[in-house]
Amino acid sequence: MQRVSSYLSLALILIIAVSCSKFRKIEKSQDWRVKYDAALSYYNKKDYYKASVLFEQIIPIVRGLPEGEKVQFYLAYCQFYDKLYLLSSEQFKTFYETYGRSSMAEEARYMYAYSMYASSPNSNLDQSSSEDAMAAMQQFLNRYPQSQFRDKAVEVIFTTQEKLEKKGFDNAYQYYRMRSYKAAIVALNNFKDNFPDSKYLERTYYLVISSEYKLAEQSIYSKQLDRYKGVVEHYKEFVDRYPGSTYLEDAERMYADSLGKITKSKNNNS
Repeated sequence: MQRVSSYLSLALILIIAVSCSKFRKIEKSQDWRVKYDAALSYYNKKDYYKASVLFEQIIPIVRGLPEGEKVQFYLAYCQFYDKLYLLSSEQFKTFYETYGRSSMAEEARYMYAYSMYASSPNSNLDQSSSEDAMAAMQQFLNRYPQSQFRDKAVEVIFTTQEKLEKKGFDNAYQYYRMRSYKAAIVALNNFKDNFPDSKYLERTYYLVISSEYKLAEQSIYSKQLDRYKGVVEHYKEFVDRYPGSTYLEDAERMYADSLGKITKSKNNNS
């Protein structure tokens, strides 16, 4: 068995060596057509690295020729399949700007936006690229409302929106967790304005009440009355919007205590 395994390993090494030697020979060729045909062959075999190397070499030569369109398009896909998403987005953009009348221009515009989406990070990181990707995909839909890629584009926008919502909520909630309640109130209210249909909205309304209440508790006496009044106002808004909320019991506790504090303050000042 050991001898058979050794023979197989040696055979594999020889195949790889021959393959590399063949590729190097093509790479050094002065005939762009040889590279073009080989690149297409590598592409069809899903060897995107070798295909992209050859496509990149001949792009300056074939620009303006009938083959130039396909080279630019396939190079973009090579980089996409190799997960070089920022590069692929630029290549797809170059394609539709250069070959705007091509039958592949619509797909290139979609793939430009999709490559940007694929390059966007997880929700715990900066989401500037996600916003750019969503804007690009919306522009694509505006340009091609009946596109064959419409459903996929809508899904990308929806998924990106969810990611941005989570990032926005997590940022606001971080202030609450750090007990920076004044900043939490501002951030949570901004989140409500920015994402009025968010699945995190119910919890956001509750956290505004809780932040206002906790801020009142730790405030100096002269500022407590206004902040307890804030709890009452936010509670009314919350209970009107979410009368069956799972947070209602705790919100009612803070509301009742705030009313008591307001009444006591008025009695002391009368």
